[in-house]
Amino acid sequence: MPKPVKTAFAALTLVAAGLAQAALPVGAPAPDFSTEAALGGQPFKFSLSDTLKKKGPVVLYFYPKAFTKGCTIEAHLFAEASEKFEAMGATVVGISNDSIDTLKKFSVEECRNKFAVAADAGAKVTKDYDAKLPVVDMSARISYLIDTQGRIAAVHADMKPEGHIETMLKAAEQLKATGKR
Repeated sequence: MPKPVKTAFAALTLVAAGLAQAALPVGAPAPDFSTEAALGGQPFKFSLSDTLKKKGPVVLYFYPKAFTKGCTIEAHLFAEASEKFEAMGATVVGISNDSIDTLKKFSVEECRNKFAVAADAGAKVTKDYDAKLPVVDMSARISYLIDTQGRIAAVHADMKPEGHIETMLKAAEQLKATGKR
């Protein structure tokens, strides 16, 4: 990323970190969507409703931009925890407004082939989930746990990448313990 773009992105991130972030509340219906995604560099069609039916709960995490510092840290942390999520029956999917070509690389290099990342062209899904940063078509850093009924079971909104994984792991564990999935 060219230096002026990195500087502008860093400034925007600092401004956004100070704003109260909108997010869908626990219990709200999770908007269904289908989009292009990549796992291990391979593109595929991701459908939220199909994944909920076939695999169980979904941790859907929004991040601003692939290959930026915070987003790389968060991808590494989710990759390290991917087996814990799988043990609880949850599927992790990251989503951003990056192109599918960028996400194919990001899924290998930063997600370490452990989980899928989805492309949100035009930030439509980001807007549907109240995860859009002000002014730009990029998302805030918001993580959702979506149960198999298509409802928001947990939310963590914070521009710092740390905390998302722990919150979602605890929520997935509680969801599994209740048997609601």
